[in-house]
Amino acid sequence: MATTTSLLQKLNPPLHPPIKPHPTTTAGAATRRSSIILTASSAILLYRQLTISAKPASAFDFSMTVPDQTVEEAESGIQSHAQSLLEVKDLLMAESWKEAQKLLRRSSALLKQDIYTIILAKPAAERPGLRKLYSDLFTRVTRLDYAARDKDRISVWECYRGIVLSLDDILSRV
Repeated sequence: MATTTSLLQKLNPPLHPPIKPHPTTTAGAATRRSSIILTASSAILLYRQLTISAKPASAFDFSMTVPDQTVEEAESGIQSHAQSLLEVKDLLMAESWKEAQKLLRRSSALLKQDIYTIILAKPAAERPGLRKLYSDLFTRVTRLDYAARDKDRISVWECYRGIVLSLDDILSRV
């Protein structure tokens, strides 16, 4: 029988070598255990701190953004900001592309805030149409910015004409 077992072992060697226990020191094992316990306990404490401090009602703030200006301030500044946007024409005629882009971005940001504030103050029934005009105007401003960056004279003037038309349209409605 002994020869049969050793014969089977020779014919079918084990796939994995026998696992020998790793000699560990008690100090090393204690250090590993204490670091695992410390990590787990700090994670639990952090989780508790986050869940206790967050108030369920105000954990997320989904409110609308409130403009930094009043409707009166927006209405008083909209004409000057619109005029400033149209003054980019002089820089475009001089083909001063970088300066035109800077003025365009500065004046359009102020105008955008003015129009947005005024749209929020309008009755709900009027807002969708005004938002469409708002979107069209500032899409054209973005296209003009890209055309100026690319120094594409034809596109610059097409975009500028579109801005003038959009601006007249939206200013007549607000």
